[in-house]
Amino acid sequence: MKNEFNIENIAQHFCFEGEFADVELNQIGHINTTYVVTYKYNQVPRRYVLQQINTSIFLNPDILMENIKNVTDHIRGRISSITDGHRRTTLDLIETRDGKLYYQTNEGDCWRAYKFIENATTYQLVENPMHFYHSGKAFGEFQHLLSDFPAEKLHETIPDFHNTQKRYATFMDVVNADIKGRAAEATSDIAFVKNHEKATAVIVDLISGGQLPLRVTHNDTKFNNVMIDKETGEVICVIDLDTVMPGSALYDFGDSIRSGATTAEEDETDLSKVSLDLELFESFTRGYLEAAGNSLSELEYKYMPLSAMLITLELGMRFLTDYLNGDVYFRIHREKHNLERARNQFRLAADIEQKFPQMEEIISRLREENKL
Repeated sequence: MKNEFNIENIAQHFCFEGEFADVELNQIGHINTTYVVTYKYNQVPRRYVLQQINTSIFLNPDILMENIKNVTDHIRGRISSITDGHRRTTLDLIETRDGKLYYQTNEGDCWRAYKFIENATTYQLVENPMHFYHSGKAFGEFQHLLSDFPAEKLHETIPDFHNTQKRYATFMDVVNADIKGRAAEATSDIAFVKNHEKATAVIVDLISGGQLPLRVTHNDTKFNNVMIDKETGEVICVIDLDTVMPGSALYDFGDSIRSGATTAEEDETDLSKVSLDLELFESFTRGYLEAAGNSLSELEYKYMPLSAMLITLELGMRFLTDYLNGDVYFRIHREKHNLERARNQFRLAADIEQKFPQMEEIISRLREENKL
């Protein structure tokens, strides 16, 4: 196949077994460029993920890869001590032939590699409520397995990534600058964000005040960041660990609900189709609390509904910020794509806000069921 990189040449720098056979571009993902490469070892195909790190976003690939290495090693160590027969795994990094975690080309491009997880897939939308339940268990277990890892030892790969208050300040700076002259067509969207200014400070203030614990968090817990076993429907691996950093468990919970309990994809333009599915909310929350509930604090339970709205608002702000800046961060596939994404997220945030009472009732009931 044709591609803009000499993938075969890049692949030879990694400890792949066998001889190069094929390469396929993976089209999914906003940030990094990903290929699946196939090698043949004794005529048996072996597949690997070869991914270019987007160094315009992840400025320091050394600390990025150090985080991923430390977290996956810790999870693997915890998994090896569990003998209940449940199928568990984590990402397996493939080092370069000179023992490094990534390869840098003469042009400065940085590449990393993982073992390909066979017989598993990702979904952009929840097609089976049990998938979302197992997703909740996977992210809850991710939190549980890392509960004894000192969060302060992780690097911030993107400083203030979920600092919603700073995201709001940046957003307002971009609105006021309006460098592309696009703010006039987003007047109502900007007003929606301004009306939620106070909410942007809630979790940030609780963390800085020491009322919410600092934890190892994934920070990008979209439904398509779990690999689902094609046979059992269970989640076998949490993927996309670029944003693993110190943070609040509420960020992870909220983003899971935002991405998985919605009734439409995040760039759906018919906003009448966009809402929070309370049955899916309950499915995920049930799995999440079963796996991680005992480690959560009262304040974390209390702010679960708000976290879903807040993370949805945050992503909407990020999409709109990027649109106003000229679409320089998120990959777009059509004109006004980021504006459409922003409006989608604002519609979802408003619906979540209206459903706070039902969400609180569901959490309370599940806590009683699990004696939490």
